[in-house]
Amino acid sequence: MNQQLLRNFVHFQVALRRLGVDTTGGQLRNLVEGLEHVGLEYRAEVKAAAKAALISRREDLTTFEQLFDLFFHPDAVRPRHDIQMGTTLRRIAQRRESRVMAPQGAATGQEPGPCLEQDHHALRLGHTDTERLRRKDFARLTDDERREIARLLRDTPWDLPARRTRRFVPASSGERIDLRRTLRDSSRSGTEPIRLHRRRRKRTPRPLVVLVDISGSMESYARIFLQFIYSLRSATGRLEAFVFATRLTRLTRQLRQRDVDDALAESTARIVDWGGGTRIGASFHRFNHTWGRRVLGRRAVVAVMSDAWDRGDQELLERETRRLAGSCHRLFWLNPLLGSEAYQPIASGIRTVLPFVDQLLPVHDLESLEQLAAVFRAL
Repeated sequence: MNQQLLRNFVHFQVALRRLGVDTTGGQLRNLVEGLEHVGLEYRAEVKAAAKAALISRREDLTTFEQLFDLFFHPDAVRPRHDIQMGTTLRRIAQRRESRVMAPQGAATGQEPGPCLEQDHHALRLGHTDTERLRRKDFARLTDDERREIARLLRDTPWDLPARRTRRFVPASSGERIDLRRTLRDSSRSGTEPIRLHRRRRKRTPRPLVVLVDISGSMESYARIFLQFIYSLRSATGRLEAFVFATRLTRLTRQLRQRDVDDALAESTARIVDWGGGTRIGASFHRFNHTWGRRVLGRRAVVAVMSDAWDRGDQELLERETRRLAGSCHRLFWLNPLLGSEAYQPIASGIRTVLPFVDQLLPVHDLESLEQLAAVFRAL
């Protein structure tokens, strides 16, 4: 499935959630896997697959039908951009609220309340403003746009990389025959094996370690990055978060708070060098010698979010980056400056670390974060 179509279904699931339909990231993953076996040119088959994967309650069927017909063109599986989505979504939500909450015989033609109106005014799926916001550099966001980006980050069902373990688990289709289960079923029936049970290697989320540069040159991006890390936390059971400027600070425990505002407030209170200078080499040295063995087990993926503006010891930076790259499964360097076409990696810091980096990627807007998640899934 191409990235544009995947993004459409992510937005579609977010719309279902905003309308009160209980649907999870796991259901979206099942839909994506199911669509690999469905002809995307047949809209009816795609709709049936989406309904089977995303809807688990009979009372949500009407909402699904209305939203799917609204969101996708009848001749192809692509979003509609020629309609006022916000108004129609409010109308759907109004009918849903009326069915669930209104007393029997009560009038249901009233407009939704202020909270519902405000909630769905923010949801502009397929609208030009949403697409523009997804491609707007984080450094140029207004306060309202930052809040909208934070909401989109929380609502996006991130799917992080998984690794195959040595352990095998039962599966409907797998690479090996499960001889024990097959013989057990055969002995119960007293006949020859009728069905061959299979098993496959168990997949478990790959550990992810994120180190975020919070120096003065990264201040415009750092808070969005922390929001992004918090949203990733629910997609994996093993996420370690660190920030650095002139010193290294671990924020893993703070970002485990249930409420995102409490998590970010507690994280900010712990940081003492926010907006300061940059000592990447010294911070990497502290990470490698204090935390490396604790958090880089099971071949973790490491993502460093930094513009690599560093005036520290370049020999130290080279030595510690080499050690970090040798201790992890993959090392990604996420640089917001790559969002500019005029940027060239000529600063001493970036030239020092590039030989040890598996991939250098931009992280300057919401679209680039979505592309980063896609790169993680492909590992």
